[in-house]
Amino acid sequence: MSSPKVYSGKRTIDGLVVTVNGDPLDERFDIEVYDDKGFEWSYDGSAPRQLALAILADYLGDADKARRHVDRFTTAVVANLDNDWTLDGDEIDKVLA
Repeated sequence: MSSPKVYSGKRTIDGLVVTVNGDPLDERFDIEVYDDKGFEWSYDGSAPRQLALAILADYLGDADKARRHVDRFTTAVVANLDNDWTLDGDEIDKVLA
């Protein structure tokens, strides 16, 4: 059984850092490019949408499902994240239910 996934993000002096279980989270430009500069959060826009897509694609393991849920996940979760944040699978599942 695989370990539960934990996503985290923080703002550092060198920029934004987003990880899944401590490893860098891929932007998933191969699925969709909402913002070619990468991730952002705490508002609803193209860069937060890129983060939502990356989290969902990684968590769900399905690009089509990730695309279907990206708008709702951006609005409900990513737009409301603090400067430093963590999300686990239970929190993601609640939004997708």
